[in-house]
Parts: sequence; C-alpha cells; structure tokens
Amino acid sequence: MNIVGNFIGGKITHSASNETIPVYDPATGKVVRELTQSTADEVAQAITAAHNAFPEWSNTSPLRRARVMFNFKMLLEKHRDELAELIVSEHGKVWSDALGELTRGMEVVEFACGIPHLIKGEYSPNVGTGVDSYSLMQPLGVVAGITPFNFPAMVPMWMFPIALACGNTFVLKPPALDPSAAVRMAELLSEAGLPDGVFNVVHCSNEDAEQLYTDSRVQAVSFVGSSGVAEHIYKTASAYGKRVQAFGAAKNHAIVMPDADPDATVNAIMGGAYGSAGERCMALPVVVAVGDDTADKLIARLTPLVKALRVGPGMQKGSEENEMGPVVSAIHQKKVLGYIDKGVAEGAALVVDGRNFQVPGYAEGYYVGGTLFDHVTTDMVIWREEIFGPVLGIMRAPDYQSALALVNSHEFGNGSAIFTSNGHTARDFVQNVEAGMVGVNVPVPVPMAFHSFGGWKRSVFGALNVHGPDGVRFYTRMKTATARWPSGQQTVSEFSMPTLS
Repeated sequence: MNIVGNFIGGKITHSASNETIPVYDPATGKVVRELTQSTADEVAQAITAAHNAFPEWSNTSPLRRARVMFNFKMLLEKHRDELAELIVSEHGKVWSDALGELTRGMEVVEFACGIPHLIKGEYSPNVGTGVDSYSLMQPLGVVAGITPFNFPAMVPMWMFPIALACGNTFVLKPPALDPSAAVRMAELLSEAGLPDGVFNVVHCSNEDAEQLYTDSRVQAVSFVGSSGVAEHIYKTASAYGKRVQAFGAAKNHAIVMPDADPDATVNAIMGGAYGSAGERCMALPVVVAVGDDTADKLIARLTPLVKALRVGPGMQKGSEENEMGPVVSAIHQKKVLGYIDKGVAEGAALVVDGRNFQVPGYAEGYYVGGTLFDHVTTDMVIWREEIFGPVLGIMRAPDYQSALALVNSHEFGNGSAIFTSNGHTARDFVQNVEAGMVGVNVPVPVPMAFHSFGGWKRSVFGALNVHGPDGVRFYTRMKTATARWPSGQQTVSEFSMPTLS
C-alpha cells in the first residue's frame, strides 16, 4: 500500500510514529492509500525547516522568485492529468471538475508570476527639501496554511503561490481525506527550483496543528473550513500576535425574478447546486423564487433534470463522464442524509429524494442522489445550516424586497446571486446584498485570481481576503522610508513634529 508522507526540508519523510490512517476512494469505499500520522515534534521540524530557509529565500530577488513560479506553472500543466487522478481518487469529484479545480489554482500561480510588479511599492521624490520617501513591501517570515477537503489543490494554491512569491516560507497542513495532491505539488515546486525548506507539507492531528498558529516563529496563518474552527483559529492566532485570514461556512442564495431567462436560469442552478456533489463553499443550495408562479415553474423544470442526473465514479471521461460523483466520506454521506431527514421532519416538501441512492457495481461508494426540496422556510435546519451536499431548497418570497431581506437575514454572507433580465434590479441587488461575492446571472461567482476571494459576516474572520491584491497585502508588511542625504541635512536640532516643509 502506498503511504503518503510529509514533505519537510525538500524531501518526503514518513513519521517516526509509524502510525498511518487510511485514505479511501469515495467512489468504491475502498482504501487506496495510507497517510503518515505525524507527531508534534515533526510539525515543529516543518516549522524549523521553513524558519531556517527564510533568510535566503526572502533575500532572493522577486524576479528569481517569479521564475520559480513560471516553472511551477509549466510543471502543473505537464502533470495536470496525474494531479487530477489524485484528486478524483481521493475526493470523488468528476474528471472535468478536477481539471477545473486545477485550472483555477493555476490562475493564482499565473498571478503570482507578476510579483516583481505587485510588490514594487511607491516612491515620492522631494516630499521636503532634499527629502525622498518610498515604501517597501517585505515578506513576513514563516506562514502556515490549513486547508479543507473539498478543493485539495485549488485552496492551497489560493495561499502558497502568493506567499512564496512575496518571499515567505510556508508550512501546509492539507486534509487527511485527500492529502496526495499537496505532496505532489511540493515535489513539483522543488523540481521548479524552490530551495529546500521553503515549502513544507505536514500531516497531523488538529491538536498538533495548533503549533501552526501558536508557535512564535509563524507570522501568519490562512485557514479554510467550518466557521466554528475558523473563529477559534482567528481568536487564538490573533492572541499570539499573528495575522489571520480564516474562512468559514457558507449558505449561498440565488434570487430568481419572474423575468429571468427560464432555460439559462435552470441550467445555471443545476450546475451551482449539484456540481461537485454540492461540496463547494460557493455552491448554490438555496433558491429564493419571487412569486409562486416563478417557484412552480422552477420546480417543474428542475424536477426531471435532478432525477436524471448522471451519478457515478469520477474517473470516466468524455461523453461517458458522470455529472456528479460521490461525497467525500462515509461520515459525510451520513451527515448529508441526516439533513435530508431533518428537512422532511420539519415539513419541507421533498420533491426529489436522493436517499437510498445506489450506483450499480459501486454499492460501497459514498453516493447521495440529487435532492430537491420545495417550501423551505427560515425555521428549518436545512435553511440555517450548511449541508455541503447535493441538496437544493426552494424558498418563496412575494416580491424582490422580501427576497433580499430574507437573503440578508442569514448569518453567513459568502456568495449570493440574482437571475433577472432587469438591469435596475440587478444593480440594486449588487449594491444591497450582504455578501462578499455577488453574481448576476452567474450561479457560482468565484472571482478571478487577480481579484480577491472572501465573504462577509460569519463566513470570514480577518480583514484581508485570499489572492488578488488582498493576498499580496496579507503576505507582506509595509515599511516606509524617509531619506535625506548629507548635502541637505539640518544644521540645528529640532524637537517639534517634523513637517519637512
């Protein structure tokens, strides 16, 4: 059995504990790999390796760091199918979705290739007589990332390409459910010319991972996961004086107006709700239909499509590719099925039931069929909580303002969308919806890499978002210098606030 090891100091290492945990293929329910379970000392070793590598890497020219990123991008393209196979075999998403994840991650690498421009700072000559002022954007030091199971390649690439390009060193804790892509990317970074110790991957328990946001050598931590854990990491790491960006849960909504294009809207909702089996922080689990007629038409169009979803293993390609794979684990499958049970118990109308779903020949796989609820209300658990599965709920509102108020009442504010052909309504929605990422006739409004990704309210803890301009700001600190050279020095002591005039 192949054992997935740590990557510390430029090489793969296996834990001295000799303990491993199984990694399952969600499509079959069978063990495909084993994961080394690291000790607290090995987490400390990864931090030490990054700490020791920082002085040289931070003094490497931005152009040289950019060239490493260019090389890494080429290697990602060369090994894209290999990485996609790792993602599909451990996460379960379908082949095209795995390729799409890698593409969105590579876009961040492309953005990081422009680091010489992104951190060049500002310069103001003659701010006073013979005085110049300029700013420097300098790296922080050792930074850490803790990432979730739903995007084992893309979410780490939200973080480490920009962090490394800015001159930091990095320690990554990937998810235990699908760890292999992270280790393979570490090998490719090394092949791209990244010095040993600059990027490290360590697999450990959540308790041992606390070092990544309490150790004095770690300057910043990025996290994506549940809101409870995000808030804990934000508070704990902040108390230890670290920068934190911690992204939590989501419950994204789409308002569908009566004037929305019916075919385009239904197709968009299908992809947003059921793509990647709903295991996306930007998935679309709730639609708020304005007017009963709009809701009835949506239900009529969605029902046959949800029933006809092609569900099965993710490795099939081309015309034989399935539209939706399994959920990631047996535990998560049980959790999603439990939410469907709660929706029924609380009185939502179950239009399409995804429970007891079987894929012929894959009885042990972690499958949940596409599920559709109607008449969901705000007192239901399936409205309040993030299901993270292929479950779509339809809510009904009498008018646009009621629909907007309903969306804004939720504790999460990650993403939201509206489907309409009316520009005034769309503009009002963009201005007034309480969400960090907004779509107009776009179901999953994930920003491009040169913009920043992040939500509002309890979907995020911390002031700066990932990638784009915020990512560069997060992984650097500003230093401003004011310089006067000997020919212009003052001749007497001054004890008041200098004005330079």
